Amino acid sequence: MKNILYNFAVLILLFLAAGCSNEFKIINKPISFSENRIELTKQYIEERYGIDVFQPYMEEPKIIVLHWTATNSFNASFNTFNQETLEGSRPDLTSAGQVNVAIQFLVDMNGDVYQLMPETKVARHVIGLNYSAIGIENVGGGKGIDNLTDDQIEANIQLVRYIKEKFPSVEYLIGHHEYREFEGHELWLEKDDSYRTRKSDPGDRFMSKVREAVKDLNLKGVEDIRKEIAAKK
Repeated sequence: MKNILYNFAVLILLFLAAGCSNEFKIINKPISFSENRIELTKQYIEERYGIDVFQPYMEEPKIIVLHWTATNSFNASFNTFNQETLEGSRPDLTSAGQVNVAIQFLVDMNGDVYQLMPETKVARHVIGLNYSAIGIENVGGGKGIDNLTDDQIEANIQLVRYIKEKFPSVEYLIGHHEYREFEGHELWLEKDDSYRTRKSDPGDRFMSKVREAVKDLNLKGVEDIRKEIAAKK
């Protein structure tokens, strides 16, 4: 009888251990954000959006934006965000300020989730919307090819749920390639009509899978944004 109880207890512990190993985890891996980067971010917010802030934090997150990094290397992706200034690496962006691109979350191809900066700290990752947008970058998309993994899809689903639970103010979920749908919306703050970039990430396949899995959260997408803009005309 003792052996049966012992074996049963071992099975329970193994089951619990397996369950714990699959729990959603966020690994803290902060990027460099010195006083210089803080000042450059504040300057970006004022010049692009006309908002003078004491610290570069958004008042209330409203949007989650999903991206891919356009490189298949985690280290290369992290090192890109870890630089504080563009340093000529993105000529398509330098005219709008020297603060480097950044992101709140980075998801590796195996599904590991890394937090690079606080959720409400403003990161330069999406034109016109940074002051209300939390960004999730996915390692992949090198040469413009959609190679994002099922592990990343699952991680994004869990991360979207985590963000929405932590910040009930979040109302929208978009892919980076959909960002221009916000032009004319009250959340669109970019003042320069000529400052735009063409994006294809993370693509419709990725977005449709994530959206389907979090549809119970009732996050708004492209059609909702269009309706809201049309209603104000």
